[in-house]
Amino acid sequence: MSKHLPIKTLINLADEELEAATKKLGKLQQERNEVEAQLDSLIAYRDEYHARFTASAQQGTNAQTLRNFQAFIDTLDSAIDQQRELFLTFEQRLEAVKNEWRLKKQKLGSYEVLAARGEAVLAKKTARGEQRDSDEHSAKILRMRAEKA
Repeated sequence: MSKHLPIKTLINLADEELEAATKKLGKLQQERNEVEAQLDSLIAYRDEYHARFTASAQQGTNAQTLRNFQAFIDTLDSAIDQQRELFLTFEQRLEAVKNEWRLKKQKLGSYEVLAARGEAVLAKKTARGEQRDSDEHSAKILRMRAEKA
């Protein structure tokens, strides 16, 4: 049994690492979703603002109002571009964390396979020993019967 203690320790450590990686992945996915929601909100606000201005501009507008509109749209476009860059950064980070998570999962799986193989080898040795003991016991009984006869 003590032969399997190190592999159990490795499994426990790998399981803890996987759990930490899973939490990290979940947190990053949540943050990415928030960034994406903000991006969607900015785009929707820009589109809505543009549509309202266009509708009101059909009634007539002056040059100053048009310049203010264009300046505000430019500001919104800049904010949208920054949010897109932030979103792409989160996507890249998320992909890296997913790969890290996969490696941790694979490592844990490898340790579990090794542990299962070790347990199978131990069970096989135990079965052989029990069979040998049983065979010796049977042979001893047969010898005792032969001596009595």
